[in-house]
Amino acid sequence: MNAVEVQVENISKRYTHPVKGEVYAARDVSLRVKPGEFLTLLGPSGCGKTTTLRMIAGFETPDTGSIRIGDADVTRLSANRRNIGFVFQNYALFPHLSVFENVAYGLQVRGMPDAGIRREVGEVLELVGLSGFDRQFPAQMSGGEQQRVALARSIVIKPRVLLFDEPLSNLDAKLRIQMRMEIHQLQRRLSITTIYVTHDQEEAMAVSDRICVMNQGRLVQDGTAEDLYHRPADSFVAQFIGRVNMLDARVTAVHDGKLEVEVLGTRLRLRNPSFRPAPGDPVRLVLRPESLDLERSRDQERSRDQERSRDQERSRDQERSRGSEGPEGRVVSRTFLGEKIEYVVHCGGENLQVVSIDRGGDTHPAEGDRVRLRFYEDTIAVLEGRKR
Repeated sequence: MNAVEVQVENISKRYTHPVKGEVYAARDVSLRVKPGEFLTLLGPSGCGKTTTLRMIAGFETPDTGSIRIGDADVTRLSANRRNIGFVFQNYALFPHLSVFENVAYGLQVRGMPDAGIRREVGEVLELVGLSGFDRQFPAQMSGGEQQRVALARSIVIKPRVLLFDEPLSNLDAKLRIQMRMEIHQLQRRLSITTIYVTHDQEEAMAVSDRICVMNQGRLVQDGTAEDLYHRPADSFVAQFIGRVNMLDARVTAVHDGKLEVEVLGTRLRLRNPSFRPAPGDPVRLVLRPESLDLERSRDQERSRDQERSRDQERSRDQERSRGSEGPEGRVVSRTFLGEKIEYVVHCGGENLQVVSIDRGGDTHPAEGDRVRLRFYEDTIAVLEGRKR
């Protein structure tokens, strides 16, 4: 079956709340999912992502707007006539049916002959890594195995669109990583147009071709993981996608396609943003933890000269040459996480998150050390500031 496009145009869904009155669960949501694309709806609880997914599935009817799957307008079509596969958060398996019977259910409802059912179920169980599990029951299986059964049941009917509603939320952290990889690889193999809902930013970034970020019922930005992380549209997206330092700054000059700003007593030359601020305007800087680096202050450098080899010092000099020197601060906390070290540095009244890659050796600042910050200017995004 050829992959199809999904088009959602200005759909809204509102409810009457006994205290709040009329509340919009989703408002004027428009999106286009290309054939075979893996799109994720991402946002906090209550942002409207699941309501939007359920309207696409046919479990909810939009108050306004339209939904098209392929060439068909399915806005008022019941869910069982849309030919979609839906993987629920709680798996929704029949506990009294075996794995084979759970997966075969959709084919039986469609009236497929027994021989065809046996063939199709066998093929899909092999595809999801559950060959030989035919006679097992859900209660005898782990959470990851149950999730594979739910996935097999959804794809055995050869749906035009595959929908996922927080499918990994009931799994432990390690299994979540394994299952998201399996879902991503399976979607690639099958080339099914897929819409996936999650509140987990890392999960969304790992599986998606494109991500739509939602907040308060509205779609606020869509793009690749790189777009959202490095070029957020506003403070909400910047703070929701990954870890971030948000700093208020003021524009001091605009020239040669660069924006000069003053922040924490330091002047930085940054990429000119799309909104074209003028000198004197307030802006907000989006600094990811890796946009900053740190080195011991000069006094502490001199006191520890004998602790480092020439090779280590040369390596540090090369690292320093890539960033602009900034103000001094003090290490409030230091957390070793294997391949990286996470710091909180107090500087200019701000607690800044900084990440350093650990390459071994005793060259990293310790808790309580005075340090000097360095800014990697090309990685810093600029947003409009609050004008007084």
